[in-house]
Amino acid sequence: MKTFLTTLFSSAILLISFVAQAQNAPIVNATVSGKILDASNDSPLIGATVTIKGTTNGAATDANGEFQLVTGQKLPFTLVVSFLGYIKKETVIEGSGVTIKLDPSAGNLEDVIISSRRRQESAQEVPIPISVIRGSTAEDAGAFNVNRLKELVPTVQLYVSNARNTTLNIRGLGSTYGLTNDGIDPGVGFYVDGVYYARPAATALDFIDIERIEVLRGPQGTLFGKNTTAGAFNITTRGASFDPGGNFELSYGNFGYIQAKGSFTGPINKKLAARVSFTGTQRNGLFYNEHTQQRINDINNIGVRGQILYQPSSKVNITVIGDVSDQKPNGYGWPVAGVVPTKRAAYRQFDAIIADLGYKLPYSSAFERKVDLDTPSKADNRLGGVSANADIKIGNGTLTATSAWRFWKWVPLNDRDYLGLPVFTISSGNSAHDQWSQEIRYSGKISPKLSGVVGLFGLWQDLKSDPVQTEEAGSAQWRFAQSTTSELWKTPGLFDNFGIRTTNRIKSTSLAVFAQADWAITDKLHVLPGVRYNYDKKIVDYKRETYGGLQTTDPALIALKKLVYTDQAFNTNYDQGNFSGQLSLQYKASSRFNAYATYSIGYKPIGVNVGGLPTANGAVLLDLANVKPEHVDHKELGIKTRPTANSVLNLTLFRSDINDYQTQVQTPEPGVNRGYLANAEKVRVQGVEVDGNIRFSNLSFNAAVAYTDGKYVTFKNAPVPLEEVGGEQAFKDISGGRLPGISKWSGSVGGEGTVKGTFLGLKGNYFLGIDVFARSEFSSNPSPSKYLNIGGYSLTNGRLGFRASNGISFFVWARNVFNKDYYELLLAAPGSYGQYAGVVGDQRTYGVTLRYSF
Repeated sequence: MKTFLTTLFSSAILLISFVAQAQNAPIVNATVSGKILDASNDSPLIGATVTIKGTTNGAATDANGEFQLVTGQKLPFTLVVSFLGYIKKETVIEGSGVTIKLDPSAGNLEDVIISSRRRQESAQEVPIPISVIRGSTAEDAGAFNVNRLKELVPTVQLYVSNARNTTLNIRGLGSTYGLTNDGIDPGVGFYVDGVYYARPAATALDFIDIERIEVLRGPQGTLFGKNTTAGAFNITTRGASFDPGGNFELSYGNFGYIQAKGSFTGPINKKLAARVSFTGTQRNGLFYNEHTQQRINDINNIGVRGQILYQPSSKVNITVIGDVSDQKPNGYGWPVAGVVPTKRAAYRQFDAIIADLGYKLPYSSAFERKVDLDTPSKADNRLGGVSANADIKIGNGTLTATSAWRFWKWVPLNDRDYLGLPVFTISSGNSAHDQWSQEIRYSGKISPKLSGVVGLFGLWQDLKSDPVQTEEAGSAQWRFAQSTTSELWKTPGLFDNFGIRTTNRIKSTSLAVFAQADWAITDKLHVLPGVRYNYDKKIVDYKRETYGGLQTTDPALIALKKLVYTDQAFNTNYDQGNFSGQLSLQYKASSRFNAYATYSIGYKPIGVNVGGLPTANGAVLLDLANVKPEHVDHKELGIKTRPTANSVLNLTLFRSDINDYQTQVQTPEPGVNRGYLANAEKVRVQGVEVDGNIRFSNLSFNAAVAYTDGKYVTFKNAPVPLEEVGGEQAFKDISGGRLPGISKWSGSVGGEGTVKGTFLGLKGNYFLGIDVFARSEFSSNPSPSKYLNIGGYSLTNGRLGFRASNGISFFVWARNVFNKDYYELLLAAPGSYGQYAGVVGDQRTYGVTLRYSF
């Protein structure tokens, strides 16, 4: 790491020196200031965007409607001013101190500007299905992490039982459903300020000072550094500015909820600016552990982010960003949601087992929000890193170089059996991860009719146990593991403190070259070819050893212990190259109609099982250590329209066919932690998506609905569902069965109305906003089960408040207004004894937020 960082910053210094020497004349920065007013009443517009046309140099107006721009450009030049609900205006200025008045748009919609194609452009002009959430919109909706963001984007599925076990999918594809196996690459890319975050635990962190979130659907390997077969999150934070400013926010709610956020930015000198941001969130636990008499599943998060902007000229921006986020909740733990009758003998059914042990669950429903866990819960999650990014204007484009190092440290302690019995007393998969990434790309116009992006990307990862991962059984394990009526199972101390210690390490390399062009055959007809070559290498060392329990030489007793845990070890060294790409045809009939068709092929590299392998007849199935690469064949048709000046309506049809689909399946063996990876021969996901919004002078609406049909076309050797454990077959042909986690129907609708007024002498706007998210039933098990399905539900969130013209705003809010009881995930307990846990969604929460921007 030290060598990498030294190289990184040495390169940055050399780059800065080269650019500085390349300037033909000294740069003289000037400050241009002015004021933006509402033309109808001359009141200041707060937060209006002011940019110099043809550049990325811009600023937002403060609480007095004033702005300042530091630039090396010579006057006169053109300012572009925009503000939501007002007509965009271009004004040529010849000096400082200008006053610009904007006319209300009477409902005209402002363009949403995105950067997913590595340049600034309108979301409606891009031939990609994309959802854009402004940072301010997410903040108003209380979506301070991805888990809450999914309520605004119905095509996103996120399932979390703890930070490590996070499934982030788009259209049901991306990561294995339910529990995370570290040996597989995610199919949904997660980028923050151009830096790829490799670990799924990153999605559990609080957003820090977010400017914009772009959710791209479908394969995006020809635009982004890391290969993404299902889509990507492209997150942009608020940058450092030479215009001093800041904001502070404080929220308080029920269950002891407190959240504080702040951000401050300003110049250090004429060429250096800085920004510092922080967030902290606390909330009491929403569940009560009867065993420990403590509340669990609380929130205890803190995050800090700092950045330095160096701008030696109007053509060069160099940004260095550092961040760290820390989560230390008392949790997670989940209640037993139900019991499935299996095909095992009567004495091996869950109810018979706990009756013999004299145990009874102290609750009758998971929605009592009680648990009974004899193992303390712990889920310490720490992430952070540093990056350096240089943007250099060269010709008609921009050369970008992004170097980054990131780390992840995970220290958990779980109760895997969900019971107050010593069945599994320790489950601690301590992990440490380091990643280094380098991306170099050029994007821009090559000729009047040809533009595009070409880039190189490298990602190096080192993921290992820290220093060892531990699973341990307790004194009640014998009754759960008992598979015969032999009295040997009752041997005193046979399974007491019997466990496994695992050391594993995955060192991976991913190198790629990618390019995408946009060729304007005519002004209306564009062809967009893209290609990617990827090289992946993984070196894996896995070893686990048993310990504890009764020390004996009796072969019969040793055989019983091996039914719970076995020694396992394997090594693998894999490397492979692969081509993927896409071809899009775009037809822009007018400024109000944009249609496109895309065909793409994607690729996800080999997966490696590092959660334990199943056994057969006492032998470890080492041939399951690796799973084959996944190949995606994707077709998409989209139409983006502006029916009127104040509305947008978009339609997307898609189909993805996946060969050797990488999935994670469950097994009755308790020694296979978090399940194991396997290949389904063929999977198909297809659907239709419609989204739109409309704005009137004081009222806005948005809506999105998605129909998604996902199924296993062929999966002939899948494990049986929970209710069939103990039958004649351990595997089942589930071809034609539905994929887990996908609702056929999902949608969201929201709106906000405003009215001008005064409050305590402050001028501003009252506002009322409501958001509703709904989804239909979905399967919650890799192999379809009649018991492990989650019923459809809808959630309603709302806010009511006042935004003052001086930058102060406050509002009351409520989430899950109607206090709906619902599950987010159902998880079969290890060993398949019949019980399964429920990851329960939050009940009604409410509070108040005070915000100040200057």
